Amino acid sequence: QRLPRLVGMAAALDLMLTGKRLDAKRASRMGLVQQVADPYALLPAAVQTALSLAAKTTKVAERKPNLMHTVMEKTGPGRDLMFNQVTKTLQAKTGGHYPAPFKIAEAARTGLEKGMNEGLRVEAEEFGKLSQTPQAAALMSIFFASTALKTNRFGKPEKPARNIAVLGAGLMGAGIAQVTIAKDPNARVVLYDTAPEGIARGMKQIHDDFKPSVKRKKMTQFEVDSRMSQLFPVLASDADAVQRHMANCDLIIEAVPESLALKHKVLGGLEKIVPPHCVIASNTSALPIGDVARGLTRPERLLGMHYFSPVPKMPLLEIITTDKTSKDVAALAVEVGLKQGKTVIVVKDGPGFYTTRILAPMMSEAVTLLLEGVSLEDLDRSLKKFGFPVGPVTLVDEVGVDVGYHVSHDLGAAFGARFSAESESKLMDQMIKAGFLGRKSGRGFYVYDSTKKSPLVSMLEQATSTVTGKRKGKEINKDVLALLPKQNVKVDLDEMNHRMVLRMVNEAVMCLQEGILPNATEGDIGAIFGLGFPPFLGGPFRYVDQIGAARAVELLEGFEKRFGQRFTPAALLKEHARTGKLFHPKME
Repeated sequence: QRLPRLVGMAAALDLMLTGKRLDAKRASRMGLVQQVADPYALLPAAVQTALSLAAKTTKVAERKPNLMHTVMEKTGPGRDLMFNQVTKTLQAKTGGHYPAPFKIAEAARTGLEKGMNEGLRVEAEEFGKLSQTPQAAALMSIFFASTALKTNRFGKPEKPARNIAVLGAGLMGAGIAQVTIAKDPNARVVLYDTAPEGIARGMKQIHDDFKPSVKRKKMTQFEVDSRMSQLFPVLASDADAVQRHMANCDLIIEAVPESLALKHKVLGGLEKIVPPHCVIASNTSALPIGDVARGLTRPERLLGMHYFSPVPKMPLLEIITTDKTSKDVAALAVEVGLKQGKTVIVVKDGPGFYTTRILAPMMSEAVTLLLEGVSLEDLDRSLKKFGFPVGPVTLVDEVGVDVGYHVSHDLGAAFGARFSAESESKLMDQMIKAGFLGRKSGRGFYVYDSTKKSPLVSMLEQATSTVTGKRKGKEINKDVLALLPKQNVKVDLDEMNHRMVLRMVNEAVMCLQEGILPNATEGDIGAIFGLGFPPFLGGPFRYVDQIGAARAVELLEGFEKRFGQRFTPAALLKEHARTGKLFHPKME
């Protein structure tokens, strides 16, 4: 109620509905604050201002709205126009899944039209109602869980990781190196690669990723240069440099391609050079850590550190331990992840671990629906409407068709019919042979333009599509359409979503049942922060609690009768359905 009176309704809504942060200068220009002081002079300035206000020698400046603000705030048509646009924007951004922003706009309008007291009354009343919604329970559970995960439950490691080596200077390796030096000014990071051009690309990627922070004045150029000085590029062929830099390593994070033989070769060679206390971590997304450990002489010093791409932006780190992993090794890995600013979950070893294992069946079901004749657009639209940030077809392209194929093949070998699907494998094999690997190759299910379009071009294209009625968005790869059946099958939206989402949810329950997950909370956090599971649903386990385990089992058993054993409900899920037990106790 107070903010619109200080800065105007349009600016206030922008802040209230987005949680946007302002620096002191922008806040002053907007009228949110009256005076800006140097941090070292803040206390004297505050005291002087307080004394001046008490003595009434200083007056708070009143806002002087311009003509546009007057029309938008003081006239009925202007308010209608402004708040109608706000509602449309909120609907587009939230999909209607989050009620709070709409109630914020409603309370703000009430205060504008009926005065401060009525606005405050509506605000308090709606806040009380919102606090009892499923969305509030889900979001509060995420907050408390992610806060709890900021502490290292394995305790303090015996020796902190000061000297870290990242093997592989590609997209993932460079990203891991960047978050390490960005968050820990004491870290010394070796960026190791077999090719000079690989190291050059990695160093450039890291430096370029700091540029937006300088532009937004979150970092100075001096700070960027200081962070870059913490990096030490090392070529694998330079034996002296490798020996010198690796001799004091506390942690090695391997980020080479997903080949078990390659990982054994690289790690086996370096294990002979590094000190005995050095921890070795593999950034594999699916290869069992136990299999990687077979190539090492000290398997108890190995674990998995599964980062998500792009590393600087994705908040989750999934640490994978084996039966041989010592507590101190786990403690060191968690400490490094926390220093990197990551939300860390710790799971047990197994094919696909947790996140990859639960994502694979959802993506597999999406490909099955495509092969049944459902269109790419309908599939992507359905899951986005459910609440995921991107649709499943787009996600396959982002992950990589080849990566999805290999993961599906490995999980099929481990789990049998639940993951095996010959028709899906055939389609993806054909796409890989044709070079349709997804965004990284420029073509997957969709065609990706490597040139960045200007805002003007994008705006003109959007305007043209509105007039002509042609579909906006990505261009479909017509060569892939030729591999698919005619896309004229219409499946009920809820059925499509249930088929995809419940396969993910069911697999998550199986991971808890098998001890891969330590608890349902870390399962929810992993799915939300790593895979984009809708936050307003609270994660797969809270989603089951919300719809009821009995309902989830009923849907799965119905699909099982129609489509086979890939929908067979997990035993733990059936037990919860029978007993009415919840995965999360109700919040009082």
